[in-house]
Amino acid sequence: MTNVNSKNDKKEEKTSETDKDYNEPADFEKALAATGFGCFNFLLILAAIPAKLSIVFSTTTMAYILPIAECDLKLTLFNKGVLNAVTFAGMISSAIVWGYMADTQGRKNILAFGLLADAVCVVCSSLSQNFGMLVTFKFLGGLIVNGPSAVLITYLTELHAAQHRPRVLMILGIITSFGTLMLPLMAWLILPKDWEFAIRGFNVHTWQIFLLFCGLPSFMSGVILLFLPESPKFLMSQGHNRQAMKSFQMMYSMNTRKPKDTFPIKRLIEEIPSRDINSNEVVFTIEKTNEEHSRRLHRSLSQSLRDGWQQTKPMFSKPLLTRSLHVYCMQFSILMGYNTIRLWLPQLFASISEYEQEFANTEESTNLCVILDYSVNKTASIVTNYDKDCAEHQNVSVDMYMNNMIVSFSGIVGYCFAGMIVRAVGTKRLLTFGLLISGGLGLSLYWSSNGLTTLIISSLFITLCGISTSSLLGMVVGLFPTTMRTMIVSLSMMFGRLGALSGNLMFPVLVEIGCIPPFAMVGSVLIFAAILSFILPKKSTFT
Repeated sequence: MTNVNSKNDKKEEKTSETDKDYNEPADFEKALAATGFGCFNFLLILAAIPAKLSIVFSTTTMAYILPIAECDLKLTLFNKGVLNAVTFAGMISSAIVWGYMADTQGRKNILAFGLLADAVCVVCSSLSQNFGMLVTFKFLGGLIVNGPSAVLITYLTELHAAQHRPRVLMILGIITSFGTLMLPLMAWLILPKDWEFAIRGFNVHTWQIFLLFCGLPSFMSGVILLFLPESPKFLMSQGHNRQAMKSFQMMYSMNTRKPKDTFPIKRLIEEIPSRDINSNEVVFTIEKTNEEHSRRLHRSLSQSLRDGWQQTKPMFSKPLLTRSLHVYCMQFSILMGYNTIRLWLPQLFASISEYEQEFANTEESTNLCVILDYSVNKTASIVTNYDKDCAEHQNVSVDMYMNNMIVSFSGIVGYCFAGMIVRAVGTKRLLTFGLLISGGLGLSLYWSSNGLTTLIISSLFITLCGISTSSLLGMVVGLFPTTMRTMIVSLSMMFGRLGALSGNLMFPVLVEIGCIPPFAMVGSVLIFAAILSFILPKKSTFT
């Protein structure tokens, strides 16, 4: 009997300790852990799938329509380069604006309305009747989608407890790989179809229908996100604890199927003075005049700017300045080579397929230079002799889509393999040798003689470049102090997009100069990045 009583006493003590623990003001992590994991989290991941797909599609769709739309839009080789690059231009131009808006307007609003606005831009681009319209809407699409792209990871991690965050980030990586495979599959299902018609002089082509389908993920995720709560972390940081509590209660209710008022956390800590309108605690008195409020706001803004400068000031002095410039140069070079080949690959496969069909009966040996020369002349001929050449324009072979699917699938397999060996060989060694080999593969495309050889080389090239990009971002986390990692990653991604923009604009210019220059450019920038990675320290001396 005594043992039973002692056990009951212990249970009561534990219960009272738990109740006491829950009755105390909870911080964000404690309140988030109390919501559990369940239906809400699955719905959140379900919304993240089309959101991530829309981000992947925004930078890649142009690559698949260029061989199909060259007649309809009278595209020159440089026009094709501009269409591949213009989305990156939009992303670069809006990077700072979106970062500010996400920290002031909220995560959910940026995600939901940003994705819906992106869907509108994709629909408008699908209605384009000329090159100028398409470039304009693709630029606007890049400008808009950069917001959701930057906020998605933050939103997902702020709505998952600490123990679930690594799993969520892994799921995002899988979705990205799936998106690169899904796009050529969609192109294979839609683009070969003969879906062309006119409505009152408004021409609709198959590639426009393909673009319209590519806008569905943005629309779907935007609608779903409208019904999800704002990040409670953002709300608490803004002093809106009452609204943050409502978000926690909604998450708890959906995960546990219990009423919202049974959420065990009753109070949240005040990270900053409350801004809730109905709050019982009056922090800012009504008697304050507008002038006093304006002075207070000016002081807080000035203080924020001073605090921000003190935090970022070390970035502009040695040794962090040298190291950050080192990383920016590497990211610029890697994505310049990687995205140039990745986005021109559908056009290369289409040119190879078209050349092999037209000269199938000839026994002369050939190489990629001959094929590129043929493609350049054909593109120039289409622009000058539109009526004649476009009437005879052949449909792109199905092999082009199959080849791109194989390249995408090989990338997924490569990521899985790299995940298994990275601990054995080390991140730095994987990065350095991956870049050296991919640089050699970029140069070797010059000697490719047929579609099969190009497929093998490009599959290895895309896989190794993708692994190298991930490896570099992984090293950045360990090379810089905690307070600067996010900013360094953001800036390195901006330089990477600038590299992608530069590479896609330079590639058609170099192709018109000769055969070796474009592949020499791709190979040399990657070998340069490999040399830089060799002298990059393995880990930081900072905390």
